[in-house]
Amino acid sequence: MCNGLVHFVIKRDKKNIFQFASLQSSYGKALIEHFNLNGKGLDTVLVYDGKKVLTRSDATLAIVTSLKGIWVTFVVFRIMPRFIRNSIYNFMAKRRYAFFGKRDNCMVPTDDIKNRFLDETQFSTTL
Repeated sequence: MCNGLVHFVIKRDKKNIFQFASLQSSYGKALIEHFNLNGKGLDTVLVYDGKKVLTRSDATLAIVTSLKGIWVTFVVFRIMPRFIRNSIYNFMAKRRYAFFGKRDNCMVPTDDIKNRFLDETQFSTTL
């Protein structure tokens, strides 16, 4: 889970709303298959809300507006057409290391956050 967004969310999600799974994990692969997403070249954050999967800017907006505080102000970007939001998302995603840096090590979940990471045993109960 070498993903800056995961670190960002864990730090700010005080109510533990979000859980995480790698797209390459059994859970991630099953989610991709269940929703008939094209897994090849899928390079986006996904948010599964219990009914549907959100991707790119929709997923990012769902996350930041759920975090409360100043992040709720990002809801104004929902009025922007999706193709413009996704163009901005794609621009930022391609340059994420230049903007946010790259970590040398992946995060190893500590005992207090391990339950926030989904695996294949939890797939049938959450999807």
